[in-house]
Amino acid sequence: MDRRNILKALVGLAMCPICTSTGFAAEGAHWSYEGAGGPAKWGDLDAANKACSLGAQQSPIDITATIKSQLPALKIAWGKTTDTIVNNGHTIQLNFAEGSTLKLGDTTYKLLQVHFHRPSEHLVGGKNFPMEAHFVHRADSGGLAVVGVLLTEGKPNAAFAKIVATMPAKEGPAVKADAGINPNGLLPQKLSYYRYPGSLTTPPCSEVVEWLVLTTPMPVAASDVAGFAKLYPMNARPVQKDNRRYVLQSV
Repeated sequence: MDRRNILKALVGLAMCPICTSTGFAAEGAHWSYEGAGGPAKWGDLDAANKACSLGAQQSPIDITATIKSQLPALKIAWGKTTDTIVNNGHTIQLNFAEGSTLKLGDTTYKLLQVHFHRPSEHLVGGKNFPMEAHFVHRADSGGLAVVGVLLTEGKPNAAFAKIVATMPAKEGPAVKADAGINPNGLLPQKLSYYRYPGSLTTPPCSEVVEWLVLTTPMPVAASDVAGFAKLYPMNARPVQKDNRRYVLQSV
């Protein structure tokens, strides 16, 4: 089967991870961020992961040259609380109840979860950041829109501090999240963004994501970054080839 047919065959598998309790990571073959199950091997670990090695629109990328564009505003309407928090063995993830949405143009997406990577997965001009938050949204059509928030060390952030203070230390089932965790607290005031078509950054690396990486980083306390790093010192996929994709930047 040639590369194009393999990728077509993967379309039917692309939505499967959305149904899993641990988010978007493939179940089955063990994968990790280093060693025998590391990113270079993801495509070989399971037939469902072939896009990780064969895909042409993989994420993350190094955001370098951009095209200034009249992009639609990000109309974010999130609730002020989270539902559950889980240590899924790859990251810390918070899940949301129904009701929080993102509207992008004519499409409305429902907020499903947010999870964290250290260091940032996306680079900007060759530079990475201490961490990155990924707010994952899904449209009724099945397409995903992920708002990426780059986290830099600076003044404390109340929402992130509560997450670090209450995150489960060991992998296990989801538990009720602290009622004081407000996801809106992780957003900068200015919602300008970079936009490009890409993929999940974990297996099965399905190319179903509209990436919306905010241009303004959010400061969080260095001590909270260190607290997260005690559990996950490195859980970031290396940058992938852009394959001539255009990155648009809102004006």
